[in-house]
Amino acid sequence: MNTKFLDLLSQRFDCEEKVVTEIINLEAILNLPKGTEHFVSDLHGEYQAFQHVLRNGSGNVKGKIRDLFSDVLSEEEINEFATLVYYPEEKLQLIKNNFDNEKDLHEWYTEYIENMVKLISYCSSKYTRSKLRKALPNQFVYLIEELLYKTDEFMNKKPYYTKIVQRVIDLGQAEKLITGLAYTTQRLVVDHLHVVGDIYDRGPEPDKIMDTLINYHSVDIQWGNHDVLWLGAFAGSKVCLANIIRICARYDNLDIIEDVYGINLRPLLNLAEKYYGDNSAFRPKRHSDKELSEHEKLQITKIHQAIAMIQFKLESPIIKRRPNFNMSGRLLLEKVDYDKNEITIHGNTYTLENSCFATVDREQPDTLLEEEEQVMDKLLFSVQHSEKLARHMNFLMKKGSLYLKYNGNLLIHGCIPLDENGNMEKMVINDKTYAGRELLDVFEQHLRYAFAHPEKTDDLATDMVWYLWTGEYSSLFGKREMTTFERYFIKDKKTHKERKNPYYYLREHEEICRNILIEFDLNPDQGHIINGHTPVKEIDGEDPVKANGKMIVIDGGFSKVYQSTTGIAGYTLLYNSYGMQLVAHKLFNSKEDVLLNGTDVLSVKRLVDEELERKKVLETNIGEELLQEISILKTLMEYRYMK
Repeated sequence: MNTKFLDLLSQRFDCEEKVVTEIINLEAILNLPKGTEHFVSDLHGEYQAFQHVLRNGSGNVKGKIRDLFSDVLSEEEINEFATLVYYPEEKLQLIKNNFDNEKDLHEWYTEYIENMVKLISYCSSKYTRSKLRKALPNQFVYLIEELLYKTDEFMNKKPYYTKIVQRVIDLGQAEKLITGLAYTTQRLVVDHLHVVGDIYDRGPEPDKIMDTLINYHSVDIQWGNHDVLWLGAFAGSKVCLANIIRICARYDNLDIIEDVYGINLRPLLNLAEKYYGDNSAFRPKRHSDKELSEHEKLQITKIHQAIAMIQFKLESPIIKRRPNFNMSGRLLLEKVDYDKNEITIHGNTYTLENSCFATVDREQPDTLLEEEEQVMDKLLFSVQHSEKLARHMNFLMKKGSLYLKYNGNLLIHGCIPLDENGNMEKMVINDKTYAGRELLDVFEQHLRYAFAHPEKTDDLATDMVWYLWTGEYSSLFGKREMTTFERYFIKDKKTHKERKNPYYYLREHEEICRNILIEFDLNPDQGHIINGHTPVKEIDGEDPVKANGKMIVIDGGFSKVYQSTTGIAGYTLLYNSYGMQLVAHKLFNSKEDVLLNGTDVLSVKRLVDEELERKKVLETNIGEELLQEISILKTLMEYRYMK
């Protein structure tokens, strides 16, 4: 080992006793039960529903309360207590309004401070004191630790503990203390959060989700196809940027672009007003929580057409300069007969509806008008100079990856591209053939290079980011082709169908899942593949647990757009030291409904996998890191103190 490194380390551990103490501490931590992992997927901008799931720990909070207080609290009181933990500020205000006098309120404060401290003690039972201390509200650390570790078995200190609580109440700090204890509970019930893709698009508040994740104590992200689209736009891909704006227009979310991230859409609107009119295929999907005026609908409809046509034009040059993408069949603007208003695809001719080709040069259909070029230049400049977007995209890149091996499981948003026989699909990139894990590693390398070099807007890396959004062998797309053009312009719905990669039916088979786990150097007997991306249609009887428990699909429809077809409002997964539980969520109406009625959005938990022996930190990724630290410290002992 590098002696300079050991010399630097010895400045921190400047005596033998400090090294010994740290080794003992780390070896002890290895024998604690593993922390609870919380898996969510396909959030799609649904901040309010995500917040609720995060605050209740997918039912973990209420489960802890029920464990502790089922003998002394009624079910209604348990629900009330749980709601207090989820939304302490709002619930405290409602509770205060129910009391007629200060004495009764103070008695309630006393009872619930004691209950909260008991709950904290229970939730922190598998953590070290130092880890718990970091989770406590800074201004009350001393007081809470005194209450947590009180020992009044001989009654000597009982008045001391009583006085602490009384003075907190008398000095008007009870609500702040209870609020701090509530947020500490939320933090303790989940040790680590996994977001298995698709934070962005469709829903109205992805930025608030990003802000929440940035401030979350422990999180990783597996990029989804929609996340990569935003990363690609920030990395300089105009076609990714066009896709983002088109999707935001389609779902009436342009305020995310303009108001949240400060990107000026006026040049695009001016272009749209000049060339486009009303068009039923491009009207925005209706929001349940906001009403548009006819003028606003028409403006969005025009913007939607303008950016869609720019997108189709921008795709063509990439397809032509990247023959290995195998996408020549998607050069659709060249397949249009503009005189007959028809298109021929796969040998079949279709009449076009709702066409909007005013800016298309029939001789060179993929050529942008000078005005369109200028609009895209301005938009890209605005995107790359948005401070808030930069903060979010840098975090997404720092915490994200295409896949993650964590505690023996494989986390991946989309798929591992397979052929019909279950073999890994092959793709040639720069004259070299890749498949399986190697292919995903190459995809990620290109994405990271494109992000690090935003000035290179038409190199292979930037084009590859767009391929991840729409390419046949992309692990994020997982389909043969994206039929956006057909859905806008062709009535025959057979042309709208997007053929899925065989992975999506082969993943039902245990042998296929075991082979994928082996491909990623994971134990097929113990490991699982945890997937998002494709909404599980529980309403039709589809099972999210597949391949004899080896495959778990947790996209159950967080996005409101999907809930009519899935029948639920999303799945989440919990993995603690005892095993895995899948949680299905009912439709989240509002925070107000939870506060007033104690309504929760959980349905039954389902055991996926049960550990034969309780899993310890030693058997986790964190355990591997701690073992490395212990090894380094032992080397330091030999080098410095045992000569």
